[in-house]
Amino acid sequence: MSELQTPHAGDDKAKDDDVVALLMRQHGDIRNLFDEVEAATGEERRDAFRRLVRLLAVHETAEEEVVHPFARKGFPGGEQVVKDRLAEEKVAKETLAALDELDTDDPKFMPQLLKLRRDVQAHARAEERYEFTHIRRSTDATNLAAMAKAIKAAEAMAPTRPHPGVESGAKNMALGPVAALMDRTKDTVRKAMGK
Repeated sequence: MSELQTPHAGDDKAKDDDVVALLMRQHGDIRNLFDEVEAATGEERRDAFRRLVRLLAVHETAEEEVVHPFARKGFPGGEQVVKDRLAEEKVAKETLAALDELDTDDPKFMPQLLKLRRDVQAHARAEERYEFTHIRRSTDATNLAAMAKAIKAAEAMAPTRPHPGVESGAKNMALGPVAALMDRTKDTVRKAMGK
């Protein structure tokens, strides 16, 4: 069994009770949505792209609110690991924001989508290798479950559009219209974490 698998990898309940397994499953969902966007045309492509944008936005917000704070303090070198992941997220968010301005039928759309896919996949591999593995080694099942619960709470409150240059909870707060949503997200995460 690899380090990133849970004993019951096929069991959805087990996946939802372990932050690493939950995030790994989401990485798979993101890959599948990229496939769907690439294969679709017309309205189906637009719909698949909207779902991809939302999943990417909520996934990254949840990581920013829960995973990165743990990683900064939870293992040696965590601060640098998070700094590197935030730089990757910024690049991906900029590409995603540019893509979001294009119609999915625009000739510029697919090349930009493929660039985004490469960036997102490289970022996901780095998270899995440098962040998730260390999280798994640095805490116990109770904390993994608490973080999973907080991730699910954050996702329920997360923005549905990417905000380039906003790679932390503090910066998210400065967005004006999104500020109330982010306040609720932080409050929900803290409550879910028992803080």
